[in-house]
Amino acid sequence: MVKCNWFFKEAAIYAIIATGGKQYKVSPGQVIKVERLPGEEGTSVELGEVILIAEDGKIITGRPFLEGAKVKATILSQGKDQKVIVFKYKPKIRYRRKRGHRQPYTKLLIEQIILNEKNWG
Repeated sequence: MVKCNWFFKEAAIYAIIATGGKQYKVSPGQVIKVERLPGEEGTSVELGEVILIAEDGKIITGRPFLEGAKVKATILSQGKDQKVIVFKYKPKIRYRRKRGHRQPYTKLLIEQIILNEKNWG
């Protein structure tokens, strides 16, 4: 199988961060939706739980997180996701429960990945 460079192009630098109980692979300029974070639209946020940073094929990991590493982001919007219907049903007992849930989220624009220089040593 022949790999085409334009198809498998990776970002020059990326990080894996943990927020809201989930992990996200982020790179500068990317827009992601995460669990609700405190803050108003347009304010800056620093995400400090950085698990991994890769730059030009050089990878550094933390145990469990990298000390001094941060990801700076800007809050684009706060909102609620689409409604999820939770329906419980037990046959022959006349038991039915229908509930809806809309998960709150924060839309972030990743601006830069900051790394403590002593980690590369």
